[in-house]
Amino acid sequence: MSDAEPINWDHLKSRQPSEADRKALQQELVERAVAVKRDSWDEYREAWASGDIAGVAYLLQDTEMLEELGEQEGSVLMVFAGSLYGFNGARKDIEAGLVGTQAWFAEARKQLDARGSGA
Repeated sequence: MSDAEPINWDHLKSRQPSEADRKALQQELVERAVAVKRDSWDEYREAWASGDIAGVAYLLQDTEMLEELGEQEGSVLMVFAGSLYGFNGARKDIEAGLVGTQAWFAEARKQLDARGSGA
């Protein structure tokens, strides 16, 4: 048995991402989706973490990539809920059916569609 102190996760439970944090994450996700549409997944499979790939795949509604990763849409949404709202906020969004996280992705899709139409 180790003498190491147990890990304390309390600092993560109280983390509250700001609206600016959510917007920055959304912008990054949209930029990555634009890159995949332009270059294909081959350019990014090894460069990005699997969670990042899953988020982009969900945004692009790429069920084949999600399947390849072994990810379900619900698990992607739950992970992103934590990034968007922090631990306590994510719990509330999960209990509400992930409506906030789904709305965030819907807005990201609008931005992606606007980029695709040249707007």
